[in-house]
Amino acid sequence: MAEEKKSFGRKLLGFFIEEDTTHTQTAFTPIQAGTLPNVQVQQTIAVQNASGTGIVDKKFGEHFVSLIENSNFKGPDYFEYMQALKSLVGLGLSEEKQYQVAWASFKAMGGITDVAVLTNTANQYVSILDSDRQNFLKGVEVAITDKVGGLKNSLKTTQDENETLAKQIIDLQNRINANNEKITKFTTDISEQSAKITTNKSNYEITYSSFVEQIKGDIAKISQYLS
Repeated sequence: MAEEKKSFGRKLLGFFIEEDTTHTQTAFTPIQAGTLPNVQVQQTIAVQNASGTGIVDKKFGEHFVSLIENSNFKGPDYFEYMQALKSLVGLGLSEEKQYQVAWASFKAMGGITDVAVLTNTANQYVSILDSDRQNFLKGVEVAITDKVGGLKNSLKTTQDENETLAKQIIDLQNRINANNEKITKFTTDISEQSAKITTNKSNYEITYSSFVEQIKGDIAKISQYLS
């Protein structure tokens, strides 16, 4: 029974996703009604969809398959009809003829004569998928609030910290510039004061020598003339 369910799931996946097995990697694209090929499920990969705004992702396709399997209605319905339609692929029939022949086969199989059975059950499956989508989108909102919101808060905190640090850097740079001006002035003052002191020292020494020599000369003359 599990194997039959698995087989049905693979067929169901083939209704919506076409797998190209001619390449090393497996590509999936949406398919048109009436072109339902056999599907050999391999690795999970995703490719861009027709609109180019997202991807047809196999993991979500398998999720939808599981969801519909668990919701499959009793008796012949939309999917049994699609299986009958699928068996006509490759017979050279027009799409309209395929749908008509499949309907005749479907009626004989299940004793159902009202086409509304197909559209009603198909719409019910659409409702099931819509409900799942709403739950998924709610989960996305929660994820955005919890994860993305938290990251945004961290981003804002980091940006604010950087702004504070930038202001501190500017303040420090201004202080460095002011100190550099002081250093330049101090250096100039040191040179000027050193020059003045050196000059005063030289003048002192010369004046001292002059006085001492004068006094010593006077002493020599006193001794010479008055002794």
